Amino acid sequence: MPNGTINAYKDEIVRQEVRNLKELEEFRLKWLSKKGVLAELFSQMKEVPAGERKNYGQEVNTLKQLVEERFAVLAEQFQGAKEKSNKGDIDLSLDGSSLEIGSRHPLTIMRDRMVDIFTSLGFVISEGPEIVDDWHNFTALNMPEDHPARDMQDTFFVSRDPDIVMRTHTSSVQVMVMQSQAPPIRTISPGRVFRKDSDATHSPVFHQVEGLFIDEGVSFADLKQTLFFFVQEMFGEGTKTRFRPSYFPFTEPSAEMDILGLRFNHKTGKEEETWIEVLGCGMVDPAVLENCGIDSAKYTGFAFGIGIERMAMVKYNIQDIRLFYENDLRFLEQFAGE
Repeated sequence: MPNGTINAYKDEIVRQEVRNLKELEEFRLKWLSKKGVLAELFSQMKEVPAGERKNYGQEVNTLKQLVEERFAVLAEQFQGAKEKSNKGDIDLSLDGSSLEIGSRHPLTIMRDRMVDIFTSLGFVISEGPEIVDDWHNFTALNMPEDHPARDMQDTFFVSRDPDIVMRTHTSSVQVMVMQSQAPPIRTISPGRVFRKDSDATHSPVFHQVEGLFIDEGVSFADLKQTLFFFVQEMFGEGTKTRFRPSYFPFTEPSAEMDILGLRFNHKTGKEEETWIEVLGCGMVDPAVLENCGIDSAKYTGFAFGIGIERMAMVKYNIQDIRLFYENDLRFLEQFAGE
């Protein structure tokens, strides 16, 4: 290896500018790393003729010493600047950086509030998988194959196995609870569900809180009083309610519950008092109890299902469900104080 090449490296080391910590690291990698210049020069030692090897080794060691001394000086220089900055040697006239305080999403606020109300009544939380089999999602709930009620819950199936489905309601969790626990059962099942709906009031992905109470002597009066308590806690004392007959394949009799509230009328441009649907409910069909191994001659129960998005839309007078998913801070920051 000609001495001229090593001398050129010496000149380059002295001339190389290092202006910040990033460039200091680049300097180290170029000269001192395992794949750097010095490592390469030492690896070439075996190729130098025996008579020149001693002189070559001395020149490379001298170069190595020069690199290490320059790196040490630069490292100390930048470390001193860093310590000085950490001690508060800063320009206080510069604008500071601010951190915005986040808040809970309105759906999280509503879910937590609903859970708090029902757990105060002795309900416990049960959760389950979002991908279930057809039996837990439909058949066990009195909706066998080709039952017309399945059309109301058009959903997403896994193409390679038509028996696997994205759950359309958290009732599948209730089926699992009834299979694994003996009455009395008092549980709520909050979670995400999926249906092929998409417009201003429906989303293909939304959230529910479903409730189930099974014991000896449970009646429709127990159901009405439970849901009446929920509405008073959620919307305030004195909120008027009504029950309308409805149909669900897994409850009999079935009903929908409305509250009397204000809703914006787009035709008149004013808020008007009207009945607003908030949930569906009913007495658990005896066939569902039997499907899950519970003696329907001994036990009765009630169930209800509440859409978290629907409840938030009614509570906060929101007209478009898609606002919950757009991540628009102008919308979300309105709930910072909730």
